[in-house]
Amino acid sequence: MLDNLQLLFSYPVLGADLIANGLMIGSIFALAAFGMALVWGVLGIINIAQGEFVMLGGFVALTAAEFGVPPLATIPIAAAGLFVIGWGLYRLVIFRIVDRDLFVSLLATFGLSIVLQQLSNEVFGADVQTLETGLGTLYLLDGQIVLPEIKLVAFGTALIVGLLLWAFLKRARLGQAIRATAQNARAARILGIDTDRVYAATFALNAALCGAAGSLVVMAWTIHPYIGLPYTVRSFLVVVVAGLGNIIAVIAAGLGLGALENLAGFILGTEYQIAFVFVAMVVILVVRNWVLRRKREYLK
Repeated sequence: MLDNLQLLFSYPVLGADLIANGLMIGSIFALAAFGMALVWGVLGIINIAQGEFVMLGGFVALTAAEFGVPPLATIPIAAAGLFVIGWGLYRLVIFRIVDRDLFVSLLATFGLSIVLQQLSNEVFGADVQTLETGLGTLYLLDGQIVLPEIKLVAFGTALIVGLLLWAFLKRARLGQAIRATAQNARAARILGIDTDRVYAATFALNAALCGAAGSLVVMAWTIHPYIGLPYTVRSFLVVVVAGLGNIIAVIAAGLGLGALENLAGFILGTEYQIAFVFVAMVVILVVRNWVLRRKREYLK
């Protein structure tokens, strides 16, 4: 570890390369976190199956590519496929736990994640898979900073989706209904908003965002049926840091997490990279709890 730190200080451009690649990686985390923030803010549910939606998006993209669809064209296909899956899962499971205790939603979505893992294992197999894009690599500073072009595509996709999501929630009637339901579901029902339809659309939109993220994951790295948990934890961590209802903050938190995780993977070793994410989650939850306790004591 000390040798790696010394290497970073000796060659600052190496740190720049790690941070640049981490920012690209973080854009995918932000994409999945958009959906978790929506579901948490509107339905009051923490979706433990978030990472499984990302995983399914990757497998949908792989399946579409096997039928001759160009790799980048699988992104909207994966999003559309997961939208349908998300809508179906809401009608099958999720509508039963809306307005229930948060612990009930955690148990229900945890069980859903296990079911999706096992079904994916049966249908797609347990092998690690990837999707070749045919894209090249961008070299900066005489080749000292190396950026795969698919990561640049992921970065651009996250920014575009964030902008479109902001515009949708601000301008579209369904988006306004989602915002109204998030603020006060009872008042929204009194005003004639079909909150059940809003909940279904929100959960399906979350799944679509994860599907787009999953299609990028399978092109930039690899997927397998049990890859979901780290993406659930990353999404949760980003939302906790950014808060609900702030798309810009979600993007910033996702990019920051990607950069920190990449640096931690180099300094501590790749085998400890996921452990860093879990430790960061615990630390942030402890700090947030301490800050909230101090605020409550001050208000007293």
